[in-house]
Amino acid sequence: MRRREFLRLSMLAPLAAFGTRAAFADAPEPAARERAPDGKPHRFELSGRRFLLDGEPFWIRSGEMHPIRIPREYWTHRIRMARAMGLNTIAIYLMWNALESEPGVFDLTGGRRDFAHFVRLCQAEGMWVYLRPGPYICGEWDFGGLPPYLLRKQGIRVRDKDDPDYMAAVRRYIATIAPVVVPLLAENGGPVLMTQIENEYASFGRDLAYLEALRALWRQHGVHGPFSISDGLAQVRGAKTYLPGAALGLDGDADFAAAQAIAGEMPVWMGEGYPGWLTHWGDKDFARGDFDATLRALLRERRSFNLYVVHGGTNFGFGAGANAHDDYSDFQPVITSYDYGAPIDEHGAPTIGYRRFRAMIGESTRQPLPEVPPTPSITGFAPFTPQPFAALWDNLPAARHVDRPQANELLLGQDHGLVLYRKSLRGGGGLDLRNARDYACVFRDGHFVDYVSRVRHPSLRASRQVALAAGGKRESILEILVDGFGHVGYGHAMADRKGLVGPVELDGKALEGWDVFGLPLDDAWLSQLRPLAGKPSRPGLFFKGAFEWRQPGDCYLDLSDWNKGYLWVNGRLLGRYWRIGPQQHLYCPAPWLRAGSNEVVVFDLHLTSPAAIRSADRP
Repeated sequence: MRRREFLRLSMLAPLAAFGTRAAFADAPEPAARERAPDGKPHRFELSGRRFLLDGEPFWIRSGEMHPIRIPREYWTHRIRMARAMGLNTIAIYLMWNALESEPGVFDLTGGRRDFAHFVRLCQAEGMWVYLRPGPYICGEWDFGGLPPYLLRKQGIRVRDKDDPDYMAAVRRYIATIAPVVVPLLAENGGPVLMTQIENEYASFGRDLAYLEALRALWRQHGVHGPFSISDGLAQVRGAKTYLPGAALGLDGDADFAAAQAIAGEMPVWMGEGYPGWLTHWGDKDFARGDFDATLRALLRERRSFNLYVVHGGTNFGFGAGANAHDDYSDFQPVITSYDYGAPIDEHGAPTIGYRRFRAMIGESTRQPLPEVPPTPSITGFAPFTPQPFAALWDNLPAARHVDRPQANELLLGQDHGLVLYRKSLRGGGGLDLRNARDYACVFRDGHFVDYVSRVRHPSLRASRQVALAAGGKRESILEILVDGFGHVGYGHAMADRKGLVGPVELDGKALEGWDVFGLPLDDAWLSQLRPLAGKPSRPGLFFKGAFEWRQPGDCYLDLSDWNKGYLWVNGRLLGRYWRIGPQQHLYCPAPWLRAGSNEVVVFDLHLTSPAAIRSADRP
């Protein structure tokens, strides 16, 4: 995805295409009975503008969810929720960067990365699968699913068949996951009906040969199709990037007649229909959608569709991505929650929309639906106040010395976390930090001076300059601590490196001679934190506390009294929090808790005194 605001508006405008049979003259009629995957080989075809399963018309009623965003222990529950709503297919993205952390270092079976197990669970629950493996997926995920290690190569051109470094990584990725996918295909007794080639490429490029090269790679490794693409109608028409022989999925558009003129005899369907929408840090409230009229028309005309998303889940860890204009302005990072206003909310509960959609689908299919599974319970805990236990300043690694600052990907090979830039300085003036990505705190001789933010918000200072007092003739120590959000994952601002990506100027003169410290906030680094030796005197602190968990259930941790930072529970990074909202509560699933005491670690960029953490019952 991400289709930004122009596609939000398109959710309403194309409805004029509905309402007449002519718009759906070639739409499939419902099959006499619902067919489910049974472990036997099945033939799924694209023919005569229809989806055919074993030679009979097949109506795809799909809802999307992403295993990496859902606790593994809840996978079956979420799949059953989708089936009980009347869907027959689950669409999933594969986030490449969740599967390959470093070049050639893959994990396809650990925890939420075990997508093959998720697909088998779909099959066991009677659900088909629409596989969307990228390599690029967007999905509001960090770097659109591409591995940030690609950004360590200066000048790399992602999503470009003519960049040798990018394509070498793509070939390695497809060669690694294709052998896992092949046994899951419907033709081999699995539930995977169709595989998507890339995602919304027309919103980025115009090289049809790139999509053809990706399809050839899948075929080379045993995934022979059928294939699909998914894009906005105006974009794919303008870029002329329809992939011949592929199903054409429309994202947010409903002018199927116009799309059919592009796709010829291949099926046209709603590849992404939006019952909700994404939310950024600083938005006034959580985004919502209104999909009732669109769904009602899709059902009336028996048009295949995929709800993006039926259940969003959570951007655990560093998973949340960001949006920006093509010139890198208007930076909008995505919040930790991926609730998305979806029919199934973040912790798995049916919403009012779920009930409406279920009633509509049940009436349309005229088939009994499974009972809705029980909702996981929400439990509370007594308020507690974590105490300072470690300072970032006592845990700095060895420094790299550079003449001018560089992005952390290029200089340190670090994908996420914090970077500290330090130098000695005489005098003062206006410190220009326009090259800070994405949030920088400035210190002088250990004292906090000010901050700058790439995000624009009424509660944040708008200037990217910081005033430094003259300070006399003596040398002082200037420190700039930079915190990065997720890498941009949509549009052309894809070289969204973090840290200081260009010079820092003082009164127009570039400052030289920096020591740079990488602070990745990963498990290995955190495990070696040295505790405080005395009373903390400056921001940049880790706080530790615990809460008692006696009654089983998920919980939300209320961070309203904190400022900006990260939170871990029992060693798991739940994600980011920020006082500007709209999210103030972080979701913690019950399987990640333990009976009795549960350790909470908070890193806050600004607080030096602890604040309370309370329980909440919603995001």
